[in-house]
Amino acid sequence: MHTKTSAEIIGNSSQSEGSQVVYAVVRAGGRQEKIEVGSIVVLDRIKADKDGNVELVPVLLVDGDTITHDASALAKVKVTAEVVGDLRGPKIVIQKFKNKTGYKKRQGHRQELTRIKITSIK
Repeated sequence: MHTKTSAEIIGNSSQSEGSQVVYAVVRAGGRQEKIEVGSIVVLDRIKADKDGNVELVPVLLVDGDTITHDASALAKVKVTAEVVGDLRGPKIVIQKFKNKTGYKKRQGHRQELTRIKITSIK
């Protein structure tokens, strides 16, 4: 009878056979996003430098079996991305109404967004 390892139960058997998984959790736009090299992420509008690159602040780094969350160690980590394009989110309608007073208010909003592609995690 064969007993499965925890990696086989979870479905990560390819990861334990030698492939290194590298990803980071970065802080962007008041939220945290999990990113990998090559992934495309949509964030709140951020300004790029003249080359169209952006540097993001890591909160957590996973490099194979090593997990780093110490602030002094994360200060040495650089996460860079290139801006693919700017876009706007869907329109949302905000309506306020108070009964029996004649108060009605209607307002719209479209969030300014930026699509980026992660180029490196060092």
